[in-house]
Amino acid sequence: MSTGDKIENTGEKLKGAAKERAGKTVGNERLTAEGKADQAKADIKQAGEHAKDALKH
Repeated sequence: MSTGDKIENTGEKLKGAAKERAGKTVGNERLTAEGKADQAKADIKQAGEHAKDALKH
């Protein structure tokens, strides 16, 4: 996994976590769900990158 991809995935995950917290704070279920979805998407991307790395070695 390239460093740039890792940073991008971590940033996306942090953004999702912030959205989720904000949604919970203001009682906005849609924002909470979007935050969880962003985090899941970042996790999937990261897993894909790890799989690519495993195939290279």
